[in-house]
Amino acid sequence: MVAAWDIPRLIGETDALIQAGEGARAIALYREWIAANPAHPYLHLICYNLAVSLQAQGDLHGARAAYEASLHGNDHFPPSYINLGNILEQQGSPTAAADCWRQLVDKLAWLNVENINFRNAAFKQIGRVADSAGTEWALRQALEIDPHQHDAMEHWLSARQQLCLWPVVEPFARCSKAHLMTGFAPLSLAAYSDDPMLQLANAAQYNRVDIGHASQDFIHEHQALRANPGPRPRVGYLSSDLRMHAIGFLMAELFERHDPNAIDLYFYYTGQPVENDTQHERIRAAAPNWRDLAPLSDEAAARRILDDRIEILVDINGYTFAARLKMLSMRPAPVIVNWLGYPGSMGSPYHHYLIADPFVLPPEHEIFFSERVLRLPCYQPNDSRRRVAEYRPTRQDLGLPEEGVVFCCFNGVRKITALTLEMWCRVMARVPGSVMWLLHENDAATERLRALFAERGIAPERIFFAPMVANADHLARYPLVDLVLDCFPYGAHTTASDALWMGVPILTLAGLSFPSRVCGSLVRAAGLGELVCDTVDGYVARAVALGNDREALAALRSRLEAGRSSCVLFDMVKLARHLEGLYHGMRADFLVDRVPRPDLANLALYQEIGIGLDPDAGGWRGTLEALRVAYQAALRARDRLERVRHDGRWWTPEARD
Repeated sequence: MVAAWDIPRLIGETDALIQAGEGARAIALYREWIAANPAHPYLHLICYNLAVSLQAQGDLHGARAAYEASLHGNDHFPPSYINLGNILEQQGSPTAAADCWRQLVDKLAWLNVENINFRNAAFKQIGRVADSAGTEWALRQALEIDPHQHDAMEHWLSARQQLCLWPVVEPFARCSKAHLMTGFAPLSLAAYSDDPMLQLANAAQYNRVDIGHASQDFIHEHQALRANPGPRPRVGYLSSDLRMHAIGFLMAELFERHDPNAIDLYFYYTGQPVENDTQHERIRAAAPNWRDLAPLSDEAAARRILDDRIEILVDINGYTFAARLKMLSMRPAPVIVNWLGYPGSMGSPYHHYLIADPFVLPPEHEIFFSERVLRLPCYQPNDSRRRVAEYRPTRQDLGLPEEGVVFCCFNGVRKITALTLEMWCRVMARVPGSVMWLLHENDAATERLRALFAERGIAPERIFFAPMVANADHLARYPLVDLVLDCFPYGAHTTASDALWMGVPILTLAGLSFPSRVCGSLVRAAGLGELVCDTVDGYVARAVALGNDREALAALRSRLEAGRSSCVLFDMVKLARHLEGLYHGMRADFLVDRVPRPDLANLALYQEIGIGLDPDAGGWRGTLEALRVAYQAALRARDRLERVRHDGRWWTPEARD
């Protein structure tokens, strides 16, 4: 009987079964009809529907076969290419998935509105799974189709940074530079510009556009916590990175050092399940209350935190992968803190405090933050119990030259800017026999960096690349380095701590923005404040002097090793006590209804101005005063056209005069 059904009836009957939760019966009807109609002109459509139903049932193998059958019947049917690629990706074959989507692009050479939309979808899918070079190419094609795709702009800019393609913001037809700059994700902008006002304004826009407002919030439930507080602050740490990750390596000892009599501690893990992860196991062992939120919806996760009566929720993700910002926008706790995961202001209406230190965020920089700033002696925790591999390689083992100074930077390649490379080349040109040791992330970036060094007069054989290895093995190779040369404007964070722990000095250039000052904070906390520079020329001169003075380098090493057990950077007992004091202060604010409200006034205008001031050279190279003057001049010009309301930053009554 099913064999004689026309297409509308078959689809109607199967849809009804699926809606009733009887997907298996719908699949059986599809299979019966397909077997009886092998030459039907719309067989490809029914094979596609069968594949979708099988995929919904979790039968990826069967779905793949059905999508392939659909394309065998009609190799110009775009939905089957899109979904078949998704299946191949889920089965662990991203290269095959990208090839599948490229076939679709080739099939859609004849353009109409529908084909353009499918072609755009295929490019974005390729961009999601391809290597960095493939991602950059595919997303550029997608943006040429539709330049208003914010997600495509975001990932295209990131891909260009990961490939060291400069200028990063390269305008093209229908995409101006100003338009593209609105597509920066907050972390990517931090590696592009040292303008902290632009970073704040960009974060606020990102939060408004990409996160948006919560469908509901739980503010009304906070009064019950205030009316019936417990004996201690109840603090929750929220993170996807409590595992073998930079955050997991930094924070493990801090968790172990917390005083259970000072705070009630909860952990909210939003990452995926991990196996054989010793760092994850170590953190869990230090957690008196552990909650896995990854399987829960945003609303259910928020409700879980509320049910635990958390007063202070510490967001250790910020704008990083696997953050749960939609959930945070529901205000699952009356106090939400931005710390460590994202190096800058969240520019959100629901992050109330930011934890920093006096160097990374001096008082005069607080105007660049929507949160109220609180400070530790050094804002970054560390681990004095970290494991280092017993085997210590030699230079010969790793292919490094036996003689000559080894400069090093193990930051991610997306942090390497044109300005950074220029400084490094100036240094190497004046330190004979020196080499540079970088981290290998992808073949395209490695080859491009070799070429970029060569263009600036540094022979490719002086550039070495280290493979990714386990953290303990990574630490063990640091003693082969003479001096770490930091990036600008997004400097070393965990990477700096690793070097300093292993007794290797690091030279850094401190700018205006939070990420450009983190390394300076760590170096100062380790007792080597003279390695923090405030000008490009000063950075180059100091690196050259040290590169030509082995005794000075040895003295720096000795100071690091002698102070490792007593310096602020690695004193987690001291940090834990200070941090607990901050939590008590936040709770006191909450109990008297004095939690700060983020100030987001005029940030869209500041973003527009900051984009116009873009230095296009890997970071703002001026002073705080120069930046203020530039912004205020632009604000006055705008105010002459339309009145701009005063704010608590650079647009004050005095600035208008």
